[in-house]
Formats: sequence, structure tokens, C-alpha cells
Amino acid sequence: MDFLIALQRWIHASITADLSAFATTRDWLALATVLPLGIVFGAVHALTPGHGKTVLASYLVGLRLAVLRSLSVAGALAFTHVFSAVLLALLAGPLITRTLGGVGRAPTLENISRGLLAAIGVWLIARALRGRAHIHGEGLVVGVIAGLVPCPLTLFAMFLALARGVPEAGFAFAVSMMLGVALTLCFTALLTVFARRMLITLTARHGASIERLVRILDGGSGALLVVIGLRELLT
Repeated sequence: MDFLIALQRWIHASITADLSAFATTRDWLALATVLPLGIVFGAVHALTPGHGKTVLASYLVGLRLAVLRSLSVAGALAFTHVFSAVLLALLAGPLITRTLGGVGRAPTLENISRGLLAAIGVWLIARALRGRAHIHGEGLVVGVIAGLVPCPLTLFAMFLALARGVPEAGFAFAVSMMLGVALTLCFTALLTVFARRMLITLTARHGASIERLVRILDGGSGALLVVIGLRELLT
């Protein structure tokens, strides 16, 4: 935990220094040279608790999605996670908590996201019991809903950029951090898909019913989403 706290402080200090330097010089070339570091910041930041990794894995483990479709769910989550923060910083400042214990949080959006995730979980359980197929576009909807919890690092960068009078630099950092967050989430998606395939392959070798296992995984996925959504709503 101390390592993560130190890492977050280093990332915040680096972004502060880079945005402050750009506010002084307005040197886009200098800013461009540090934007790749924003990708690293986003990827590392997404490894810390939160950022939809558990939701993503819980959803994907229950579905027969191809690799590219799983990556599209991860991409939708990363995009919404980062750019919901950008929109909040630009348009909806009053929704954001600035208290010492909750800087960079948007409780209203977070509660909406968690409530919808719990509802999706209930629907997945019902679908597993009925044995119905996956609906086209469902994964993208889940990715967008999970991403409604805005990225606190992006909010920090955007507020700092707005305070320095350089919102364009904050947006540039947001784009680079979104790529980093997407890398981490896509890696999570790939691990989940391959783990699911291995489980089904091993089960098939022992003569178990694939269809029954798929329905169990689908129902388990829904149950996990319900637990995650309700737990976050109640804490």
C-alpha cells in the first residue's frame, strides 16, 4: 500500500510539473515529448484498485466472446472512464466532491453506475436460468456503464490544466492516459478470455456438459456484478 501511495504521489507531481511548464512556455513540442509518459501513468494508475478491472473480468468470464469483442468491451470501459472525467471537469464541476477525503469523486455518477451494474447482474442471472443467448452490443453497454465512474487521475489533470488556463494540455494528457488505461484493461480482458477457454476445455475433456458450464458461468458473472454493485452502493 505504501508503494502505491508513493507511486500516485510521483504521478501527480510529474503531471503537475509538466502542465505547469506548458502553462509557462506554451511549447507544444515539449509537451508532446512527455505525453508518452501519460500512457505509462494511465497504465500504472489502472493497476491500482478500481478502474473497472473486477467488473470487466466478472462480466467476461460468463460470456462466449471472441478476443476482439472482449477488447472492444475493455476499450469502451477505458474511453468512458477517462472522458466522463473530462466532461465532468469541463461541464459539471458542482457534481464533484472536493472534500479532503473524496477529492476527484463524483458520487452521483458512481451510484448510478453501481445501481445499473447490479441491475445488469440480475438480468444475467435471469438469462442464465432461461438459457437465452447473448444480445449483440450488450458488452459495449456494460463497458460504458462501468466507465461512468470517472477516472480520478484524469480529473486531477483536468482541474490542474483548467486552473493553469491550459485546458487543451489537460485534454492531451487525458487522451494519452486513456490509452494507458485501455492497455491495462485490455490485458485484463485477454487474461479473462483465455482463462475461461482453458476452464471450458478442461471441463470438456472430463465429459461435462459445455452448455451447462456456460450457463453456470453466466449466472456466476451476474451474481458477481450484483454483489459488486450493491456492496459499493452500501459502503
